[in-house]
Amino acid sequence: MNTVTSITTNQLRRYGKPIVFLALLVPAIWLTWNWWLAFQYQPNGLGFNPQETSNRFTGDWAMRILLMSLALSPLAKLIKSPKPILFRRMVGLFAFFYVCLHITSYVWLDMLFDWVELWADVMKRLYITVGFAAFLLFIPLAVTSTKGWIKRLSARRWQTLHRSVYVIGVLVIVHFIMMRKGFQAEPLIYAGILATLYLLRVKRVRALLGRA
Repeated sequence: MNTVTSITTNQLRRYGKPIVFLALLVPAIWLTWNWWLAFQYQPNGLGFNPQETSNRFTGDWAMRILLMSLALSPLAKLIKSPKPILFRRMVGLFAFFYVCLHITSYVWLDMLFDWVELWADVMKRLYITVGFAAFLLFIPLAVTSTKGWIKRLSARRWQTLHRSVYVIGVLVIVHFIMMRKGFQAEPLIYAGILATLYLLRVKRVRALLGRA
């Protein structure tokens, strides 16, 4: 039985990770391709306001992939298998990758690298302040995602640092809700998903689900 489990895990590492990597790269490829079409003055999927489309597209995918990364640990505990954890670091880094694309899109396409105007915008618009706070909290998690950093920090400190991802999750959802002015169902759906993922981390809830 252990041999079968080991083979299955090795297969996931060998074949599953490249598949997941390519799947998570698809949104970035789509965006790059459509910007190339736009520069060629050809029909594309960016619409009449490509800057806003890029901002929203990258932000939405950053949020979705972050939620995906937060779902892997509860999933592993619910199915009583560590295999989903194999993808956690990759998925988390992809979330940061799309956050960086989101920030780059905003700084480049909206602000045109005008740092004075950018700072004024961050100070003036609360939802941008919240978004930048989430980005700044995300940086140390991405930097310390390697096994080498676990050894440098010690497992305990590393885990304490990486628990800030729960704060990041809340900030991202708040940023999304504030950005979508007025009552809209989509932000509430994502907020509900995040709340469910956090609830699944409560031991009593997991115990009840395990008995069902």
